[in-house]
Amino acid sequence: MKYLVTFLTFILFTLSVSGEDIEFRLGVDYRIVDNPLPVKKDGVVEVTETFWYGCGACYNFDAPVNSWASKLDDDVKFTKMPVAWGSIHELHASLYYTIEALKLDPSVHSAVFVSMHKEGNFLSSEKSIKNFLQGFGVAPEVTEKYLNSFTVKQRVNRATKNARQLRVNSTPIMIVDGKYIIEPRGPYQRILNVVDYVVELQKPNS
Repeated sequence: MKYLVTFLTFILFTLSVSGEDIEFRLGVDYRIVDNPLPVKKDGVVEVTETFWYGCGACYNFDAPVNSWASKLDDDVKFTKMPVAWGSIHELHASLYYTIEALKLDPSVHSAVFVSMHKEGNFLSSEKSIKNFLQGFGVAPEVTEKYLNSFTVKQRVNRATKNARQLRVNSTPIMIVDGKYIIEPRGPYQRILNVVDYVVELQKPNS
């Protein structure tokens, strides 16, 4: 009987915790931005992760958020938005959009994180970026062309403008439809659970 009571107590506790986990609160687990971005109203909720390649937390969050994104339904779109607070951030944001423009395999993004956080190569110059991408079959002159292209600069400027409007001051944070902010508090899975909750909240308005 003692073991039965203990087991039932454990089950009730587990259910209680699960119930609390889905009762996420505005102003505690997520917040609404003061000056939100326009919602496209196309039936798709846009989820954006702000990040910087040099951010250790972003490096640790990369695998969990990519795994989460791979399981999304068609009515949710996931993108990443590099911050550009200073010159090194701008260079790394340009690297991100260069990889995108070249349509390189997504694993190259993960390789950037590994290069910085495991191999000590911070990719702090155009030359180091050229050498890095050359390892993925991109000629240095092609990398230079894309890094300094109008399209890449435009995308960096747009990300900078959006981050300024949303008052992004840390990484990584998750943004839902340019309206809701989920900051990195607690375990990564809990952060993603909050995102899922807010996505469902926003779906009727997307």
